[in-house]
Amino acid sequence: MSDETQKRIQELVESSPVFLFMKGNPDFPQCGFSAQVTQVLRSYGVPFESTDVLADPAIRDGIKAFSNWPTIPQLYVKGEFIGGCDIAMEMHQNGELGSVLEAATEGS
Repeated sequence: MSDETQKRIQELVESSPVFLFMKGNPDFPQCGFSAQVTQVLRSYGVPFESTDVLADPAIRDGIKAFSNWPTIPQLYVKGEFIGGCDIAMEMHQNGELGSVLEAATEGS
């Protein structure tokens, strides 16, 4: 990954307390996993930003190297990588995700 791509990804991750790298956008997800994570985030009512990795091949490939995680979507909270769909769903089901999101978005 180029330094420029790494810098762009870092800026995106830091641009919002909750940031999702996904296929498509929250209103029109382009894969079921991205749709699941979007739906879960919306269920908490927290604001989040996202980017469509399908629109930018450098980001699509770069985010996998950046996080050392092979799949998309990828969820970041307060600049920290949380995980993909499976981890986000597991955290949602055990109640952990709500606490993480609430702490990250207090005062937003």
